[in-house]
Amino acid sequence: MIRVSLPWLFFFYLLSFLALIFFVWVVSETHRRSQRRRALRGRTQCRLCGCLYRLEGRPPPSACPRCGAQNEHQKIRLL
Repeated sequence: MIRVSLPWLFFFYLLSFLALIFFVWVVSETHRRSQRRRALRGRTQCRLCGCLYRLEGRPPPSACPRCGAQNEHQKIRLL
């Protein structure tokens, strides 16, 4: 049997609990980012008014539904 004093046992328990919380946070953050990217797939942002709109059946230089500016499809950057 391994002998461990009470302060070391508490330290290992606390360390493993914090590692578990950190792991759950990283997994949930990764999942949230992938959902956001999936939601923005197939959309473009107007360079004049900033409106997000879908490119459903529109040719590559598409007109913004809000202001009518011609926009090329570009990748939307996430902050």
